[in-house]
Amino acid sequence: ITSAVAFDILPLKLHTFSQSTPTGLDCVGWKRRISSLVITDGALDKTALTDDVGSEEDLYEDFRSSNHRYGHPGGGGEQLAINELISDGSVVYAEALWDHVTMDDQELGFKAGDVIEVMDATNKEWWWGRILDSEGWFPASFVRLRVNQDEPMEDYPLKVEGGKEDDSSSGTRRFGMGQTTKDQMRTNVINEIISTERDYIKHLKDICEGYIKQCRKRADMFTEEQLKTIFGNIEDIYRCQKKFVKALEKKFNKDHPHLSEVGSCFLEYQTEFQIYSEYCNNHPNACMELSRLTKVNKYVYFFEACRLLQKMIDISLDGFLLTPVQKICKYPLQLAELLKYTNPQHRDFKDVEAALNAMKNVARLINERKRRLENIDKIAQWQSSIEDWEGEDVLVRSSELIYSGELTKISHPQAKSQQRMFFLFDHQLVCCKKDLLRRDILYYKSRINMDDMEILDVEDGKDKDFNISVKNAFKLHCQDTEEVHLFCAKKPEQKQRWLKAFENERRQVQLDQETGFSITEVQKKQAMLNASKQHHTGKPKAVTRPYYDFLMRQKHPTLPTTLPQQQVFMLAEPKRKPSNFWQNISRLTPFRK
Repeated sequence: ITSAVAFDILPLKLHTFSQSTPTGLDCVGWKRRISSLVITDGALDKTALTDDVGSEEDLYEDFRSSNHRYGHPGGGGEQLAINELISDGSVVYAEALWDHVTMDDQELGFKAGDVIEVMDATNKEWWWGRILDSEGWFPASFVRLRVNQDEPMEDYPLKVEGGKEDDSSSGTRRFGMGQTTKDQMRTNVINEIISTERDYIKHLKDICEGYIKQCRKRADMFTEEQLKTIFGNIEDIYRCQKKFVKALEKKFNKDHPHLSEVGSCFLEYQTEFQIYSEYCNNHPNACMELSRLTKVNKYVYFFEACRLLQKMIDISLDGFLLTPVQKICKYPLQLAELLKYTNPQHRDFKDVEAALNAMKNVARLINERKRRLENIDKIAQWQSSIEDWEGEDVLVRSSELIYSGELTKISHPQAKSQQRMFFLFDHQLVCCKKDLLRRDILYYKSRINMDDMEILDVEDGKDKDFNISVKNAFKLHCQDTEEVHLFCAKKPEQKQRWLKAFENERRQVQLDQETGFSITEVQKKQAMLNASKQHHTGKPKAVTRPYYDFLMRQKHPTLPTTLPQQQVFMLAEPKRKPSNFWQNISRLTPFRK
């Protein structure tokens, strides 16, 4: 067994709508008696379902309990091979596709891009691994095994004087059963890129032909709006990927794969890959709609029949729909590894380097949009905690909290000063008052439309408009109505932070207009509904884990019982400094994140 084999270890889970579902490999033929199962232009042929194998329920249970798995990744031969490598003393490394954030000290937390030493892979869903001095369980579906397992965990090849690479990273190494060079390692990465693209195209084809095509024949079960929600723009992605894989294959040197020049392909399609943003943003809506539909048995049977007729691996539909999200995250990891094994003198070096930056930018844009969508739930929860709220919801116009803090507001006509809490969102500034006794309770007072305002820096001294002496002050001025708002901060640095925040707010609004970012009415309503339910039920109690006490008594703890929900997909790049905006809100309101 050589480490040149590329594994995508993404385990299966029979529970519905796992967020950690595999990308999968090509399926093997299903040998059961399903030739008579036909989806016609009309209703699902029930005689085909019952004549040979019993009722629909029996058929479905038979399918779910069957041991056929189409040779899925993460099980069978591949998983056995991983454990054989580990038992033989080989070190097996995996790279994190997403952040794994955990509060359980028996689980291994990591960030996307971290390299993990896999120490035990006997379980399909949870593996035991190590990062530096930390060990613990982690979800196998959050990682991909490295192509070149014998390569140590250093970063890109070190440069020495004269611009040449350090020989220590390019010399001959023991690789499997023979000798190999850095060119062989590059060959492995190129082969992985080509093979995973072909597998991915098959997945997209199966979804489009196996599910969407059949769903469109059933107008009695699905509306066009439902299909758009479930499948998003995956057909556009399929068309784009077909062109992309053809371009890759033209650049693929079959005789000498290490000489292939694939970097230019990624550069050529970097703009088209931005269509993934729409798909990734819609994916949570797809999961919710599927969850709603599959509460009805006829939809469960229908989706299962679609899968079987297309001879797809045993994964639920939401698992297949997760593959585009996973794919766009993999490109920067693959290109980073390709660059690592590409000599600077190689004709493909500059293109690969540029392609890596381009694909990071594509995924960064997608991540930012996804983060913004997740923020709307926090904004809705914050609004639900404010007492005496008036007017339209914040989400009607805004989707981002830019800054928050305490300011003194001075009003006409008597230049009355009031201490208030202000929350700057895109398009609006919300003013709240603290409760006199319960300082953690806020009351809504007013809001200012930032689209009509200009920011004026006010020098320390007497202000002629308000005829009072001010310090650390600034104004918001509306040119149309001549409306003026005067604010004072406690310290000069606080004033500067506010002035910077106002600049950021305008920049955010402009960027949203340029990129076309928007939140659908459905997403807004759902966020407010969720916040309303949580507000009425009160603060949720901490989740208890029945096996926690048992885990603490174990030297090698038992497996976690549930897969974590994948919250955010991130790249192998430095994360932005955590914002303390929401921490400020949580200290000031009853809402706790």
